[in-house]
Amino acid sequence: MRLLTSLLAGLLFGLGMAISGMIDPARVTGFLDLAGAWDPSLAFVMGGALVVFMPGYFLLVKPRSRSLLGEPIVAVPPSVLDRPLLGGAALFGIGWGLVGICPGPALSLISSGQPMILLFIAAMVAGILLVDRVWVRWRDKIRAPHAA
Repeated sequence: MRLLTSLLAGLLFGLGMAISGMIDPARVTGFLDLAGAWDPSLAFVMGGALVVFMPGYFLLVKPRSRSLLGEPIVAVPPSVLDRPLLGGAALFGIGWGLVGICPGPALSLISSGQPMILLFIAAMVAGILLVDRVWVRWRDKIRAPHAA
């Protein structure tokens, strides 16, 4: 049931992204181009999403200790703002601004048949593997002597 719920939530999210135009790289870069021909349409999409989301969250989700499927809702501890987090956020923002594609919409754009989307996804997967296989191991190796 959990997998089916996740699949339906993902499909609903992707459909919403497609209908709203948030998977169109030209629209996204237009929204991020504050000094040029700024396209405010995505601000209205995000604002509309918050108007729909917030009452449901505060009335139905936040007061609960368990999900509708009975799973415990675990509070996420506040993040520590460290260099890796800020560096990753900066790289993400630079990439999003340059290309106009976010990872979620990139997966939705696979159906467009554009070869550039496949290149973007390949680069995204390579980056994930690079961080997982190289950065995390290097970081853990450096921290290990200090932990003892």
